[in-house]
Order: sequence, then C-alpha cells, then structure tokens
Amino acid sequence: MYFRGSSCSNIEEMSIEAHPPHVDLHVPVLLDAVVDLLNPQKGESYLDLTAGYGGHASVILNRTGHETSATLVDRDDFAISQLVEFSNKGATLLHSDFVSAARQLSEEGKQFDMILIDLGVSSPQLDLSERGFSFTHSGPLDMRMDRRQELTAKRLVNTANAGDLARIIRDYGEESPGTAKRIANAIVAARPLETTEELAHVIKQQHRGKWSKTHPATRTFQALRIAVNQELQQIETVLPLLPRLLKQGGRVGIISFHSLEDRLVKRFFAEQSASGFEAELRVLTKKPIDGATYDVHNPRARSAKLRAAVKI
Repeated sequence: MYFRGSSCSNIEEMSIEAHPPHVDLHVPVLLDAVVDLLNPQKGESYLDLTAGYGGHASVILNRTGHETSATLVDRDDFAISQLVEFSNKGATLLHSDFVSAARQLSEEGKQFDMILIDLGVSSPQLDLSERGFSFTHSGPLDMRMDRRQELTAKRLVNTANAGDLARIIRDYGEESPGTAKRIANAIVAARPLETTEELAHVIKQQHRGKWSKTHPATRTFQALRIAVNQELQQIETVLPLLPRLLKQGGRVGIISFHSLEDRLVKRFFAEQSASGFEAELRVLTKKPIDGATYDVHNPRARSAKLRAAVKI
C-alpha cells in the first residue's frame, strides 16, 4: 500500500514473508535511559519513527506484551528488511522518512502512548562501504538513508557550486568560514570525485595544523550527509507533529548526536515549557541524558543526548 509523502520519499506499508540474511547489528544507544523515560506498560501502543534494526523496539515491546499496537518506521530499506520478525508478530512497518510517516499517521487520527526518535546513523550504514557514509571504508559517494531518492553525495559534490558547498560545510559541519571555503574550492578543483576515499583525501589536504583523534574529513562528511538527507529540515518539521500523535500522558523520547540536532529539540521543548496553559508537553529531562556518561560501554553513544517529554 503506497501513500505519496510530502517529503523525499513515499510511505510504504510493508508485508514481508521471508526472513532476510542475518547481519550483525549495532547496540541501541541509551537503552536503559530510554526505557526508564518512556516507562512502557502492558498493553500500551508504541511508535518508533526511526526503528532501525529494532534494538529499542524489542525491549519496549517485551514490556508492553505484544507488537499488534506498534508501528515501526524507517526510510532505510535495509533496516526495514531486518524488522521482519516484528511484522510477523503483528507490528506495522512503514518504509518512509519520519516526517511523511508522522503526517500520514496524524491524518489517520492515530495516537500512541510512546514515541521514540533516534536520529543517529546506524552501524550498518557506517560499516557497509557501499553505503558511502564513512571515509574509513572506501566506497561510492552515496550517503542516502533512503536509496529511492535521487540526490546522492556524489551528485552534490560534483554539481554544487563552491559557494553552496562552503555554506553546507560551514552550517552543517560547523567548520569555520575560512576552512569551509577552502575545502569547497578544493572539492570543485578536484572534480570529478567518485569515492569516499578520494573526497577524504581532498579534505585532508586542506587541513592546516596537526590533528589527532578527529579526522579532518569528519565535519565535511557530516555536513554532506545532513544535506543529502535533509536531516535538520526533517527534525524541524516533525517536532510540532509529535503532540498530536501522543495520547494524554503519552511520552516521547528523542536521541540526538550533534549540537545542531540537539539545539532544535532543546528549543522546541523549551518553547513548550514557556507556553503556560497552551503547552501540550511537559519536559521530563531538565538536562539531556548524556551517552558519554550513561552509556559508557557503547562507543557510538558517546555523543548521544536524550531528551524526553510527556503530553499534558
């Protein structure tokens, strides 16, 4: 069943029969904190707008007792293929970006006791070289979370002008204006670029001074990924939709992984707190729960921040 979404992808309600091959998947970040804040109870309904590989969902649904009132969303086709076991037990799977899914569910009048959004890039996306997310694995410049969309990182770096590239690197990678301009000009001069390795090499050559833990290409790769997937626009659009998707007393948790994401979530929750009698949400986390402190054994949780609220 297909619905035309208002963002970059369609909503596809999945009905999958066969199990895909097993893969080693990542450990869900801040799992204990998510469960504590969402506080799942028997019979409650659950919406996971970035279900990934079901790490959070499996624990939460074990607490609620069944999958029949669960809706799991992801725009990555590989992630959707890994959620078959939930579909077989009655969960609804939606192959969609979370804005399109949230809008469709809202139009259908659906409401949930719990909503989770994990904004991180998954381990398989990072580790599979053919996905093109990481400069540590040479692969094609792709970076699409939804491989149905046309825009890829390759198309972006090979067609955007230097000014637009500099803006993307500055705004989404939080590089200094001078560094962003230097990297953008170098990218244009080195075209055509085909692989993550080639791009990382070009960026590294523009880095002035010594570096140790963080590779010079890290910020630019983050910026290009955000631009390709419209990540910040997606967050800004979905936040106001969340209250209408929650039942009275329903809880929402949002995990962000860099300051640009967390800033949007923090601002939205703060606006809710300042709305007085018009507020729809009450913030449960005065300060974000920090992955570096609360999930020390999971290296990919070190930059994670969890904020949560309840519908009042």
